[in-house]
Amino acid sequence: MDILIPTIASAGIIVLAVVLMIILIKSCWKVAGTNEVLIISGMGKVKKKTGGGIFVIPLLQRVQRMTLENIQVDFTSRNEIPTQDAIHVLVDAVANMSISLDPDRQAIAASKFAGYTVAQIREIVIPVLEGNIREIISQTRFEDLIRGDKKAFAEKIQENVTPNLADLGIDLTTFNIQNFSDKNGVIRDLGIENIEKIKKEASIAAARAKSEVAIEAAKADKAANDAKVEAATEIARKQTDFAIQKAEMQKQADTEQAKADAAKAIEAENQRREQEIATANANLARQEKEIELKEREVQIRERALEAEIKKTAEAKKYAEQQEADAKLYATQKAAEADLFERQRQAEAAKIEAEKKAEADLALANAEAAAKKALADALKAQGEAEAAAAQAKGLAEAEAIKAKAEAEAEGLLKKAEAMKQYGEAAMADMQMEAIKLYFEQLPAIAKAVGEGYQGVDKIVMLGNDSGQLAGNIMSTTTQISEGLSESIGIDLKTLMSAFMGGTLAGNGKGGVTVNANTSVIPSQE
Repeated sequence: MDILIPTIASAGIIVLAVVLMIILIKSCWKVAGTNEVLIISGMGKVKKKTGGGIFVIPLLQRVQRMTLENIQVDFTSRNEIPTQDAIHVLVDAVANMSISLDPDRQAIAASKFAGYTVAQIREIVIPVLEGNIREIISQTRFEDLIRGDKKAFAEKIQENVTPNLADLGIDLTTFNIQNFSDKNGVIRDLGIENIEKIKKEASIAAARAKSEVAIEAAKADKAANDAKVEAATEIARKQTDFAIQKAEMQKQADTEQAKADAAKAIEAENQRREQEIATANANLARQEKEIELKEREVQIRERALEAEIKKTAEAKKYAEQQEADAKLYATQKAAEADLFERQRQAEAAKIEAEKKAEADLALANAEAAAKKALADALKAQGEAEAAAAQAKGLAEAEAIKAKAEAEAEGLLKKAEAMKQYGEAAMADMQMEAIKLYFEQLPAIAKAVGEGYQGVDKIVMLGNDSGQLAGNIMSTTTQISEGLSESIGIDLKTLMSAFMGGTLAGNGKGGVTVNANTSVIPSQE
């Protein structure tokens, strides 16, 4: 037993290998029919095979079939074709052709018609045929076309179309003109003259024939009468001889008939007896056969009844088993479908959540970029508007500074004129300068602030919210320092001194400077 199992396994493997080999060979071995050629392409070359088989390598080579059977083309011109004398005709023709057996032409056909059906080749050939027919008809007069030799005309078309078909790898076997027709009745009118001529010649021939017929009829009547008399005499003589022979033959026939009737009666009696004996024997045999058949019929019914009861029970059992299996299968399929639907819904929800998260992230990034761009734009706008306002304030402050410098220069000139008056005059001049400074200081601050009046709004970016006030104070300080340099008096030092007390003059009156920077003349 241990030796038998490996042997069977080896035999099975061999059989399987043989079957696979047969299947492989069958799929690779291609056979050409009697009326077709195989076109094998691939691996850098093209081969043709007719009337046999060839081995083809799958995936590396491709096989296409090209028919060699006869291709019949029934040509009917779709439109009227003008002749040389401009008469339009319709042509019905039949051409028979096939793929050429010449190797060179067959190679051309293979490059054009491999895998084509007869109907597809016919559709390609019809326009070529029609073009040549049109060309020849356009060079032929209408009367020559209708009355001429159609065979010679067909040969001319065949001679003209053969080279064109050869360029397609096709040989023209036959070409026949079936009929010419036209829509204007020209062919019918052309035939009227011939019809009338034929009628005239027929009438003359008919009259001549009637005369000849009358003469020949008279001769025939005489010959017929002579033949009739002679025939009647011969008939009478033959009838007499026939009657004599008939009577003699009837006599012999009656004698033979009587002998035959007697023999027939004797034979009939013998046959009747034999038939009665055979009938009796047959009845006995039939009755015995019927008894035997009845017994067999009873046995068959008993077996059939037993088989029917058993089969009914088995069928019922099988039906119940099938019903249970069907219910189990339906339950399993319903559970699988429900599980698949839940999995599909969960997967769809997961994909939707991922897409929504990606969309929210992209939206947040876009909003952040937009806010940053808006902030940069507002910052640039604020800086530009602040620079413009500062420039305007500086310009107006410079104008006020120039005015103050002019007035201060006047005071200096006045001071030079009053040098001889001593310290009292100097103190008075300094008081005039301080008075002038405090009178012009609000105007300077107002001029710096008015530079920002034309600005709709100023957006402060970052934490530098005091930048605007600092710019205004810086501008005012610059103007004050410029005024001190122009009049040669240190206004800050002078005001510090005045903050500590009262300046008294040698004149009639004095000036008191309080901490609130107000300048109040004193009265004695």
